[in-house]
Amino acid sequence: MEMAVSLSVRLFFATNSIPSAGGTGRCNYTGQSVRALPIRVFTVGKKRSPAVQLLVDEYTSKLRRYCAVEDVQVRSNPRNAREKQAQIVDEDVAVMNLIKPDDWVVLLDEQGIDIESEEMAELIGGAADKGASKLSFCIGGPYGHGPKLRERANISIKLSSLVLNHQIALVVLMEQLYRSWTILKGQKYHH
Repeated sequence: MEMAVSLSVRLFFATNSIPSAGGTGRCNYTGQSVRALPIRVFTVGKKRSPAVQLLVDEYTSKLRRYCAVEDVQVRSNPRNAREKQAQIVDEDVAVMNLIKPDDWVVLLDEQGIDIESEEMAELIGGAADKGASKLSFCIGGPYGHGPKLRERANISIKLSSLVLNHQIALVVLMEQLYRSWTILKGQKYHH
């Protein structure tokens, strides 16, 4: 099963023009000069807990050694819709209004493909080669992402086989972004 998943990840990356480490445990960009695209992280949700914000701030500070980082909080249910579908559409519009045409959009979704840390580094290292000017990571609200954002996304990944609360997903994403840059730079943080 693991071999099939690794193969499907490599095929997905190949068809989306992002090189993959192919399960080798190494990133093809490690030690090479990589253009540092600005990263924007969009999180749909309510006010964050102080503990989560503290961790996000810590990883944002660490990431700024490598690239510009913007943490964008998008209000969940911006028009106070009563129906679930209306809430999803409203959140979809709110996020889509913030995404630029040349952003490389990474959707974080429980149905996305499962990637390893080295493959996340490949994604970050390779996006600039594909003409992107920014990397935009999107964490959905309580009901997930809307159809426009799903269609716009360049790739959909998952951080875990477990379903994660959006605040926990944000902390995991920020740590993985930092880990990816240490992989790209060949630094000791990642084993």
